[in-house]
Amino acid sequence: MLIRTFRDADSAAVTALWGEVFASERPHNDAPRIFAEKSAVQPELFFVAELDGAVVGTALAGSDGHRGWLYRVAVNPRVQGRGIGTALVRHAEAALIALGCPKVNLQVRTRNGAVIAFYRKLGWEVEELISLGKLLPCREIRT
Repeated sequence: MLIRTFRDADSAAVTALWGEVFASERPHNDAPRIFAEKSAVQPELFFVAELDGAVVGTALAGSDGHRGWLYRVAVNPRVQGRGIGTALVRHAEAALIALGCPKVNLQVRTRNGAVIAFYRKLGWEVEELISLGKLLPCREIRT
């Protein structure tokens, strides 16, 4: 397995992967929009995992200079259980450490017990916090 940064040529494979893994996503999380936004801000923190030349996983990381965030950790269900997700998370954590991030956060839906268990196994803790969100009126991203 190889972990590397995302390339435009990965767009179709990543879109298909996310469509499978994140089947019930909201419109503001559509793949072309994420590709455009991430290419403008810290594109070096958009990672893909390749197995036998095929994209089988992703992880996006970001840092605001004080805290890091992890997003879009996805592994093709047909190859889950082989350590790909763990490798992607560790790779993203290392990149954030290199930027000086003292802490990294992520969000998981409360009903997704399997994913919560995955992160807990990697040393992540469920914090007694409430996540708040608000959709903002933004410009349209043309692809």
